[in-house]
Amino acid sequence: MPSIDLDVFGDTTVACSALAKRDKALARAIEAIGEPHIRRRPGGFEALFRIIVEQQVSVASAQAIWARCQNGVSPMAPQAAIDQGEDGLRGLGLTRQKAKYVYGLAQMVENGALDLSALASLDDKTAAQMLITIKGIGPWTAAIYLLFCEGRVDIWPPGDVALLSAYQQARLRGPKPTMQTLDKNAKKWAPYRGLAAHILWTYYAHIRGRTPI
Repeated sequence: MPSIDLDVFGDTTVACSALAKRDKALARAIEAIGEPHIRRRPGGFEALFRIIVEQQVSVASAQAIWARCQNGVSPMAPQAAIDQGEDGLRGLGLTRQKAKYVYGLAQMVENGALDLSALASLDDKTAAQMLITIKGIGPWTAAIYLLFCEGRVDIWPPGDVALLSAYQQARLRGPKPTMQTLDKNAKKWAPYRGLAAHILWTYYAHIRGRTPI
């Protein structure tokens, strides 16, 4: 279960105010964006497949590859991915490694070894640990799934370059934080670390003149 009673898909005004009081960079980001855009996706196989596609690639590249996957894996279900095979998935734009990950994920879901719906009954730490046991799912991928698909409030996605860039831009004084220091400093934003991530993603889009996705 989420660690606190906050619907991140609902009104986050009070939580945003609390974060703004703790960190001037977050306050500056919130002032610029007004309110965070909360990314929301249905959970399940398709969602985790998409997040694997998005690993370590630009937004534009991820969108292009995902569009090809949606056309090629139809219906978007585990058995259809299995039918494609690793070679077929690679033909849709996945790297050899990602094709292997998606194929393995599809097998686990199809044969019942993985029940993603069971995550909702688990606390943040246990849910993340369950996802990380899947080959190809690391801490960042697990965090993204729990943030976007389950609306977890206190999950932080480590190593996210967009979050680092946004925070560096919002912080006007002092040395620019490194990825390591940002991930460490994010602990002080508990129990709203996930909301802080949404704020910074929205700010990242804002400073680049883009619409948040």
